[in-house]
Formats: sequence, structure tokens, C-alpha cells
Amino acid sequence: MGLQEKVNILMVDDQIGKLLSYEAILANLGENLIKARSGKEALDILLKTDVAVVLLDVSMPELDGFELAEIIRQHPRFQKTPIIFISAVLLTDMDRLKGYERGAVDYISVPIVPELLRAKVSVFVDLHRKTSQLEALNNELRRLSSSLIAAQDQERRRIARDLHDGLGQELSGAKMIVDCIRAQGQSTEWKERAAEEASTLIDQALQQVRSISHLLHPPMLDEVGLQSSLQWYLDGLTKRSGLETSLDMQPKDFPRLGPELETTIFRIVQEALTNVYRHAEARKASISLTMKENQIAVTVQDDGKGIPDVIGDFKPDKIGVGIAGMRQRVKEFGGELRLRNGTPGTCVEVVIPIKSAAPRSQAGQFTASWGGSR
Repeated sequence: MGLQEKVNILMVDDQIGKLLSYEAILANLGENLIKARSGKEALDILLKTDVAVVLLDVSMPELDGFELAEIIRQHPRFQKTPIIFISAVLLTDMDRLKGYERGAVDYISVPIVPELLRAKVSVFVDLHRKTSQLEALNNELRRLSSSLIAAQDQERRRIARDLHDGLGQELSGAKMIVDCIRAQGQSTEWKERAAEEASTLIDQALQQVRSISHLLHPPMLDEVGLQSSLQWYLDGLTKRSGLETSLDMQPKDFPRLGPELETTIFRIVQEALTNVYRHAEARKASISLTMKENQIAVTVQDDGKGIPDVIGDFKPDKIGVGIAGMRQRVKEFGGELRLRNGTPGTCVEVVIPIKSAAPRSQAGQFTASWGGSR
């Protein structure tokens, strides 16, 4: 896991000695400590900087802490920014009430207990960090949702086009032949040839229906499990694209997993190989799936050109809906997806604890790799 991004803590006091003491106390938190010696300086900083928490001296010349807090709260950006008042004098209940009305969330009295100050500030720092992470996740979710909707619309158009151009044309041809058979004046021999031709067109239409149905959701996945479904898909992919594929599953009597987990693994392998075909410029792809004790390891390896680092780092504006969708599938099982370049190709590693994934399984790890994914 990478280092956490530092957050900003604003310390406001007209006495430099106090600011230096706050800095020494809070240094162990490892965050960015920003000093301001007046209310005006503090406001200038706030307008340019995202701040997790403000430490604010109550007694300052020109603009005291209460007045500054009220100004801060009037700005829409800072209505929820926590403010901790620090006071060198004993505040009455009315003073405290005044402070709370102006946006204070806590008070600390002088002399300051270092452990108490660090504890209070760290609470608001953690809250700010978690809020920022949640906002980032929500933004990613909204982006993924929009991408999925666009992908669904595109897939619907593709299916509609396939139905019209393929299935529709063959059925139309069969209907015209049948209409001709019903017409008067045709010889028995001609009608037999026409009926045979119509039957051939209907067989082709049925084959297209089966192909479309299988690609949307392979019935074999429910009936005979992951191994047969993956082999069926690989055979079809090789036939359609020319991409040479191989599948190895261990143990030979590979057990059934929960239906949701089997579907997830199938879809991830399917998406990986789709990316290999579209982007990797590969000639070969090998798939292995192994179950050992409490983990499942799946590898999809090709001899393609690899992927840029920005995709491996999951930059939101660089990854496509395919990778984002795989990542979301894995997260739903409490797992993690990682991308890296192989030699050659690209490696995608997905860790999934099976115990939380499906009732038929116990624990597991999923690893997939491909080249040129988007």
C-alpha cells in the first residue's frame, strides 16, 4: 500500500513562540503544519489551501478567534472545517457557547497537554482523510457508472446490429423461400431444393441465436462449471480470431465454486482475452487456474506488447470500462486487482478471499495477466 498523502493543519496565533510549540507537539503526526500569525494571514491561506483542521488562538489583536471563526464559517468551502480553540484564560460557559455558535468543535486550555492536543488533532485529520477518500471513491463510482451505461448502450447497438444483419437477413431469406414454395406452378424438385435451402438458413439462424446467448451468459457455466465453459470460450475465440490459446487447470478434478465467483472468474478471463485480441498484438495466450489450500490462482499470459504504466497505476482517466469493471467485480468479493507488465505481455493479479465470495468455496486468490489491456 502506498504512502498516504499528507493533509494540512493550520495553526493560527499572533505569538511565534506558541506556533513553534504547536509545531513541535504535532510534528510526530507527519502532516503539513502551516503557521499564520494573524486572522488576515489565516484567511489568505484558507482561500488557497485545503485544510483538515484549524488550531485557533482565542485572544488575538485586531481580529480575535471568535470573529475569525465566524468569518471562516461564512464561506461555503469552510462550513464543515473543524476549528479547535486554544485559550490561555479560563473561559466561562457563555464564552464556550459563543465559540460553538461560531463554529468551534473543541477547546484546549493552556498549559497544553501535548498528548491531548495530538489526540484531538489526529481525530480530525483521520476524519478529513477518510472524507477525501470517500469523495474520490464516489467520483470514481460516478465515472464508472457513466462508462458502464455507455458500454451497455454500445453493446445493445452491437447486438441489435448482429440480430438485424445476421439473424434478421437469414430469417427473411427463409421466409421468402417458404412463400415461393407456397406459390403455384413450381415443380416438386424445385420445391424440395427450396425447402432444403430454407432449412439451411434456419439452421444458421439458430446457430447465431445460440452464439449470442452463450456470449451473454454461457449456460454451460451453470450446468457443468467453470472448466468446460472456459474451454468452450477459448475454442470459440481461437476459431474466430486466430489467437492461439491453451488452458491448464489444477487439480484435474477442479471443484465447483459458488455461481457468483465462477461467473466473476469467467468474465474476468473473457475481458482479459478480449483486451489481448484488441490491443496486445499478441499471437498466443495461455490460461492456467490452480487451487492450492486456501487460494485460487489464475494466470492469463500473452506474448503481446504490454501496457503503459498509467494503466497499471489505475489512473481514472486512463483505464477503460473493461478494467474498471473487472476491478469493481473483484472489490465486490473483498479482493484486490493489480496490473504489471510481464516478459512479454502484461500481468494482472487479483486476490479474492473465497470464504467471503461464495457458499461452495472456502478461500482464494485470483491472478490474471494479459498484454495491452485497456
